[in-house]
Amino acid sequence: MKEKLKIGVLVSGSGSNLQAIIDRGEDGSLDARVAVVISNNPNAFALERARQHQLPTLVIDHRDFPSREDFDAALVAALQEKGCELVVMAGFMRVLTPLFFAAFPQKVLNIHPALLPAFAGIDAQQQAFSYGVKFAGCTVHFADAGIDTGPIIMQAVVEVHRDDTRDTLAKRILEQEHRIYPQVIQLYAEGRLEIEGRKVFIKDALPAPRLGIANPPLEKF
Repeated sequence: MKEKLKIGVLVSGSGSNLQAIIDRGEDGSLDARVAVVISNNPNAFALERARQHQLPTLVIDHRDFPSREDFDAALVAALQEKGCELVVMAGFMRVLTPLFFAAFPQKVLNIHPALLPAFAGIDAQQQAFSYGVKFAGCTVHFADAGIDTGPIIMQAVVEVHRDDTRDTLAKRILEQEHRIYPQVIQLYAEGRLEIEGRKVFIKDALPAPRLGIANPPLEKF
């Protein structure tokens, strides 16, 4: 039997995406296992989620290091010690340096709560909501040393309703994050992701629907 892909998950906050990954691993729909959960925040609830499932955890506090590179070197060492083949950032609130990505080339995933390249950076849901978009969503991409700039793998779209608040919109986006992030990890585990420049293709992918949608709905044509 093929050994499951070993992943290291980097977290800073509540860890709801970590929970989605754990759940998919436990129900057998994800051919990956969490080798370690690492947080730069000793108070992150994500650590408690991991402990509840008997997963190894580690706190590496960025405030204990004189530079970003020193912190990243410690992360790399910890992930390599656990044999991690893929790094999954799940609400990890640190910008990593080229040193980190050199250790895991095209082996780092991130999820962002907006339809990149729009609304990169922090508080993306509020950015989109304030801008007045009709559609919002989330993006899974290969991470690089930029801010949410790596090649896009998968996106999910949600409509923005007239009575939405920032919080109701964020909740619906999060529901989609929990769907697509484990899916992308599974595709990676199956070796089905192909990177060509900035574009990522999925081997043997289902055809995308050809019919577009409009919000608000068209009344004619």
